[in-house]
Amino acid sequence: MTKIIDLFYRVLEILLILLLTGMALMVFGNVVLRYGFNSGLTVSDEMSRYFFVWLTFIGAVVAFREHGHLGVETLVALFGRRGRIICMILSNLTIILCSAIFFWGTWMQLPINSSMVAPVTGLSMAWVYGIGFFTGAGCVLISLERLFRLVTGRVTEDEIAAFAGENMTIEQMAERT
Repeated sequence: MTKIIDLFYRVLEILLILLLTGMALMVFGNVVLRYGFNSGLTVSDEMSRYFFVWLTFIGAVVAFREHGHLGVETLVALFGRRGRIICMILSNLTIILCSAIFFWGTWMQLPINSSMVAPVTGLSMAWVYGIGFFTGAGCVLISLERLFRLVTGRVTEDEIAAFAGENMTIEQMAERT
């Protein structure tokens, strides 16, 4: 099962690369066309914006899995093992709540977005903003898995140390500043 999950996240990382590459190529191409030939592709403006939205929300799930989001390690580092586990549980419960609200908000907004279309491509806006389903569900699932492992005692000491920011190398700490 772990190999399938790792493969899924590898595919997401490749998708992020493709979205970023596509966005950069469309914007660069449009700049060259506008300043070099006094023309442009209106579809590239619109699609690069949508690629950016998808890139951001898919990237949020990947970053969450890799513990790449902001944390308050200085506070958590003050606690012992039990305090850190309690903080991890509270953190995951908060994330589940916020992600569920995000998913629900996307669901409530779906009828409005479905009735609207993009001005150039004619793409339903549900496809653009529907990425909230993926992000909300993805973060909930990751948090539920972490919460399950915390409650059943399957969390490792390395994960607890990572939550407190204690196992970072010099290079990783430099990336955060």
